[in-house]
Amino acid sequence: MSSHLLSLASLPNPQSPPPSTFRPPPPPPGHKHHFLSQRVHIPDYIYKHPTAILLELCTSTKEVHQIIPLIYKHGFYDQHLFQTKLVSLFCKFNSLRDAARVFEPIEDKIDPLYHTMLKGYVQNSSLDEAVSFFCRMKCDNVEPVVYNFTYLLKLCGDNSELRMGKEIHGQLIISGFGSNRFAMTGVMNLYAKCREVHDAYKMFDKMPEKDVVSWNAIIAGYAQNGYAKVALELMVRMQDEGERPDSVTMVTVLPACADMSSLMMGKSIHGYVVRAGFDLLVNILTALVDVYSKCGAVGTARLIFDAIHSKTVVTWNSMIDGYIQIGDSEEALGLFQKMLDEGIEPSNVTIMEALHACADTGDLDKGRFIHKLADQLGFGSDVSVMNSLISMYSKCKSVDAAAKLFGNLKNKTLVSWNAMILGFSQNGRVNEALHYFHQMLLNNIKMDSFTLVSVIPALAELSVLRQAKWIHGLAIRTCLDKNVFVMTALVDMYAKCGAVQIARKLFNMMDERHVTTWNAMIDAYGTHGLGEDAIELFAEMQKSPIKPNDVTFLCIISACSHSGLVDEGRKFFTMMEEEYGLEPANDHYGAMVDLLGRAGLLDDAWDFIKNMPIEPGISVFGAMLGACKIHKNVELGEKAAKRLFALDPDDGGYHVLLANIYSTSSMWDKVAEVRSKMENKGLRKTPGCSLVELRNEFHTFHSGSTIHPQSKEIYAYLDTLVEKIKAVGYVPDTCSIHDVEDNIQQQLLSSHSEKLAIAFGLLNTNPGVPIHIRKNLRVCGDCHNATKYISLVTGREIIVRDMHRFHHFKDGTCSCRDYW
Repeated sequence: MSSHLLSLASLPNPQSPPPSTFRPPPPPPGHKHHFLSQRVHIPDYIYKHPTAILLELCTSTKEVHQIIPLIYKHGFYDQHLFQTKLVSLFCKFNSLRDAARVFEPIEDKIDPLYHTMLKGYVQNSSLDEAVSFFCRMKCDNVEPVVYNFTYLLKLCGDNSELRMGKEIHGQLIISGFGSNRFAMTGVMNLYAKCREVHDAYKMFDKMPEKDVVSWNAIIAGYAQNGYAKVALELMVRMQDEGERPDSVTMVTVLPACADMSSLMMGKSIHGYVVRAGFDLLVNILTALVDVYSKCGAVGTARLIFDAIHSKTVVTWNSMIDGYIQIGDSEEALGLFQKMLDEGIEPSNVTIMEALHACADTGDLDKGRFIHKLADQLGFGSDVSVMNSLISMYSKCKSVDAAAKLFGNLKNKTLVSWNAMILGFSQNGRVNEALHYFHQMLLNNIKMDSFTLVSVIPALAELSVLRQAKWIHGLAIRTCLDKNVFVMTALVDMYAKCGAVQIARKLFNMMDERHVTTWNAMIDAYGTHGLGEDAIELFAEMQKSPIKPNDVTFLCIISACSHSGLVDEGRKFFTMMEEEYGLEPANDHYGAMVDLLGRAGLLDDAWDFIKNMPIEPGISVFGAMLGACKIHKNVELGEKAAKRLFALDPDDGGYHVLLANIYSTSSMWDKVAEVRSKMENKGLRKTPGCSLVELRNEFHTFHSGSTIHPQSKEIYAYLDTLVEKIKAVGYVPDTCSIHDVEDNIQQQLLSSHSEKLAIAFGLLNTNPGVPIHIRKNLRVCGDCHNATKYISLVTGREIIVRDMHRFHHFKDGTCSCRDYW
C-alpha cells in the first residue's frame, strides 16, 4: 500500500530535479487543462434554474437519478457546475460507483472535480484506492489543494497507517503547505491517532502561529493517548499564551479529568464552562455527568443529568455507567427502564451497560428481556453485545445459555473466548474452562493477561500443584508474568494448591502490587491457619501506598477467626470503620460471628448479632449455626436455624447442620424430625466428595462408594490402616451414628470419602510423596482425627483442602492445631 507515492516520485522526467524531489510528469500532448479561475462567468440563469434548485434539494441517490434526465433535457450536462454537483452528491450518498460514472467520461475535467472525487474516495473506499486516485491527480497535473492532504491524513490516522501518513506528510511539504496551519493540524492528528503523540507535539511546537483548533488537536492527542495530566497542563498553557479555550477544548479535557479521577479539576473546569456560557451545550453537560460519575460524585452527576432538557443517548449512557461504577446496578437498571419509557432508542453501548448491571445483580429475567431487545434493535451480529450477553448469562449462573451464544457467534474475538472461559471458571465448570482454553490455543488465538486471569482460577479450583506450575511457565513464556493481575492470580492459585510458601515468594518478587494482591496473600495465610503471618502482612500493607479496602478487612478478620485470635479480630473490625471509614457489610458481621463462635464465645456472638445496626443476613446466621455445631449448643443452634430457614428455606445444608447438632447431643427424635422435613420439602444433603489427582487423572470418591476399579484393594488397605492407627491411639467418633452395631458404625466411618481418597493416594504413590486431597465439604471430626494418625504411622504429609481452609497433616499433627 505504501508503494503508491514512492513509485510516483520515481517517474522519469528529463526536466526534473534530483529524484528525491517529487514532481509529476508533464501533461500529454494536446491535453486541455482547466482551472476554476479560468472560468470567467457562470450565468445566473444556470444557478437559478429549477433543475439546479432541485439538485440542491436531493436527499438520496434515488432522487439524484430522477433529476439527471432534466439535466440532459435542458442541455446542462456539460456544465461544470452540474458535473461537480453530481459527483459531490453521489459521493455524499455513498455511491462512489455512480460518481465515477459521471466523472470518467468528462474530457475537460476541472480541478474542483478531481478534489470532489478524491473526497469521495476518502469517505467511501479504502486507503489504497484513495491514494491511487491522488496519484492519478498528480499524473493528470492537477494542482493539489490543502484539503486533499488533510482528507488523506485523516484516513491514514483512522486506519493507523503511520507509514503512509508520513509519505502524505512529505508530499504536503513538497507541495508548499509545510507551514499551513490547517495542514499541520491534520499532521498532528495523524501522529496522535497513530499513538506517536511526541511526534505530534514536535509538529505543534514548530507551528509559527497556533489557533484554538491547533491547541485542541494537541490536547486531544495527549488525552486520547493516556496522558491526561499533560493534556490538562497544555490547557493551562493555552490560556497563558492568550488563547481562550472553546467548547471543543472542554469536551476534550473533561474526559482527561475523569481518567485522573480529579474531582477538583473537574469542578474548576465546570466553573469555566458556566462563566463561558457553555452550560447549555448537551455534549459538554454529558461530559460533566461522566466526570462527576467517574470521580465518585454520582449525586452531583444526577443533578446535572436531570437538568438537561435534550438528553442524547450518550447522556443516558454516561449516567447509567456512573451508577454501575459505584455498584448501584439497581439504580442503573431503573434509569435504563426510564430511558425506554421516554422513547429513547438504546445504542449498543446502552445495551452492554444494562447487561453489565444485570450480571452484577444476578437478574436473569431482566437479562433475557434485554437480550430480546438487543435482537429487536439489530444488535444480534454485534460481537461486543454478544460478548456482554455471554458474561451476563455466565454471572447469572446460566452458563449453558452463554455457551450456546458462544457456539453460534461467527466472528469470535479474544474477548469472546475470555468471557466464555471465565464463565465456566466462575460456575465451577473447571474441565470446560480448561477445554475452551486449549481450543482457543489450537485456533491460534493469542492470549492476553485477561485470558490467564480467567483460566488460572479454574486451575486453582483443581488444587494440583503440577498444573499450577505449568500455567505459571506459560505466563513466563508469553511475557505476561509482569502483569500485576496475572501475578495476583498466580499468588492466589499457588495458595489454593497448598503451596503458600511459593505464593509468598511470588508476592515478594512483585514490583507493583494492587490491593487485590495484598488481599490474596492475607487470605492465603488465613486459609492455611497462619493468622500471625496474616497480621504481620497487614501491618506491612499499612506502611505501603496501598490502602486496605473492605475485602482486606474481611480477609484479615477471617484469618484471625481460623487461628483463634479473637482480640486481634475485634481490633481489626473496629479499625475498619474508625480509621478507614469503611462501613461493615453482612459478610464482615458474619466473619465476626464466626470469630467469636469458633472461640466458644457463643453468647457474645448472639449478643453481637442482636446489636447489629443492619439486618443480619444468611452469612451471619450461617456462621452462628456452624459455631453451635462445633460447640454442641442446641438452644442457640435452634434459634440460628429458625432464622436461616426463613431466609433460605431451600438450602438443605442448614437442615443437615441442625440435624448434626441434635445427633451430637443424642437427640435422635429431633434428628428424625429434621430429616422428615427435608424429605417433605424435597431437600437433599450434599454428598461428601473427595478428589485426588494421579498421573494427570482425577479420581473421585464418595462416601461408601465401590465403583472405583481399585475398590477392593482400597477397602482392604483401609481396614489394615485403621487397625494400625488404633494401635497408636485412634478412637473412632461414632456419636453421630445410632441404631446400628458398633462394628457397623466403624465401617460407616471408615468409608468416608476423604479416607478412601487418602488410602488410594497411599496405595498408588511412592513413599515420601505428599498426598493432596480436595474435599467439597468441611472435614468431619473423625476424619480429621484419623488423618493425623495416618500421617504418623505412614510418615506421609497429607494436605487436605476442604470448603473453608487447608489442613496440613504431618507427623501426627495438623496445621490448624485442632482449631477449625
